[in-house]
Amino acid sequence: MSALLPTIRTARIVALAAPLALAVALLAPAAWLAVPVAAGILLLLVLVDAARAGHLEEWQIDHEADVEIGQPTQLRLSADISGTAGAVRAALSLDPRIAPGGRADIQLEPAQGVWSGETELVATRRGTAEVDALWLAWDGPWGLGGRQKHIALDREIRIWPDLSPIRSRPLQALLRDSELGLISRRRRGEGTQFEALTEYQAGMDRRRIDWKASARHAALYARENEAERNNQIVFAFDCGQAMCEPIDGLPRLDRAVSAGLTAAYVALKGGDRAMLFGFARRPMLASPFVSETRRFARLQQAAAGLDYQTGEEANYTLALATLSARLKRRSLVVLFSDFSDTTAAELMIESLGRLTQHHAVVFVTLEDRELAGFTGAEPDSVDAIARAVTADALARQRQLVLTRLQRMGVDVIEAPHDKLGFAVIDRYLALRAQEAIAG
Repeated sequence: MSALLPTIRTARIVALAAPLALAVALLAPAAWLAVPVAAGILLLLVLVDAARAGHLEEWQIDHEADVEIGQPTQLRLSADISGTAGAVRAALSLDPRIAPGGRADIQLEPAQGVWSGETELVATRRGTAEVDALWLAWDGPWGLGGRQKHIALDREIRIWPDLSPIRSRPLQALLRDSELGLISRRRRGEGTQFEALTEYQAGMDRRRIDWKASARHAALYARENEAERNNQIVFAFDCGQAMCEPIDGLPRLDRAVSAGLTAAYVALKGGDRAMLFGFARRPMLASPFVSETRRFARLQQAAAGLDYQTGEEANYTLALATLSARLKRRSLVVLFSDFSDTTAAELMIESLGRLTQHHAVVFVTLEDRELAGFTGAEPDSVDAIARAVTADALARQRQLVLTRLQRMGVDVIEAPHDKLGFAVIDRYLALRAQEAIAG
C-alpha cells in the first residue's frame, strides 16, 4: 500500500502563502475565513492529484551479484506505474561500503511505457554489502500530490578483490609474448635442470661447458638447462592498522591484494606454486599452495577473506615465525606491509632478518604521495612549514628502515599503487631468472 504525500511544490506554495495569510489576518480580520478555505482547497487538490498519480504495478532491480573493489558497476531500476505520473524518483538504502552515506538516488525517466533509471556504484571495501530497502515516489500530473512506497529488500552484493590488472592489455601481452604465455616455452641456457647438449658458441657462459661430453666428441659442448619450476611463492599481507588506511580512495590492503593476486597469477602461469598468508596481531589466513591457473579462484576466495583489522598493530614476530614453520623448503616470501613508528619497524627488521636466513624475501610497500606532497608544498604559512618538517622527518625514518632491509639482503619495492603489481612481477621474474628462489 502506497502512502499519499504532498510534493515539494506544495510545500513551496504553503511557504509562500504563509506571509500572505498573516497579512490578511492583520489588515483584514473580517476576511480571515478565506485562509482556511484556501487551505482546504489546496488540500483537496493535493488529494485529487495524488489519486490521479496511479499505482505501482510492478518493479524490478538489476545489479551484479559479484563486483570488484574500486570498479564501477551499474544498478538498474524499472517501475511500471498505472495512471499519469508527473515525475518518478527512487532512493536505495545500501551498505556504506558500496555507496557514500549508505544511500543511492535514482531519477527515473519514461521509456516504452515503463519508468527506468540507473546509478553507478563503486565499492570501497571488500565483503558482503546488503541492499536493505527501496523507496519509490511519484508525483501526480499537477505536481501537487504524489505517492510513496517503501519496499523491503533482501539482497546482497559480494565485493571481491580487484582483478582488473590481470585483464589489462599490458599483462596479457606479457603472458602471450614471454615464456609465461598460454603455452609455456622452456627457457634454455638458464636454470639448473638439464635439458640438452649443444655445440659451444662464442659468448656462451664457459661454466656451461660439459667437459666429459666434449672429450667424447672431440669438440666443445655446453649444457642447456631448463629454468626451475615448481618454486614456492608466498604472498604475505599485513592486515593491521597501517594497511587499513586509504590511499586514493581504497585501503592500502586492497591495493596490495590486487598487486599480489596479479603476481600470483603470473607465477602460476610460469609453473610455480603460490599461497596467501595474512596476519595482524596474530596469523589470520594461511591458504594451501596452488599450482595451476585453473585453481586461481581459490587464491581469490582466500584473498576475499583478508579482513581489515582496524586498531590492531601487526605482530611480525609471531606471524613470520608461524610462516617460517610452515615452509618446509626454500621459498620466495613477498611481504606487503607498511609501518608507522620506529618500534614496529625494529621488530619487523628483526623478524625479516631471521626469515632471510632460509628464504628469499621481498618487502613491498606503497609510495606515500601524500607525504611527498607535504614535503614539497610551498611554505606559505606556519602550519605548512610544520607539516613539511614533520613529513620530512617521517620520510627520512622510512628511508632509513628500507635501507637497513636492503643491507640485510631483503629486496625492497616502493612504488605507487597503480604500478605496484608490475613492479612485483618484474622482481619475481628477475629472482626466478637468477635462480635465487630454489635452494
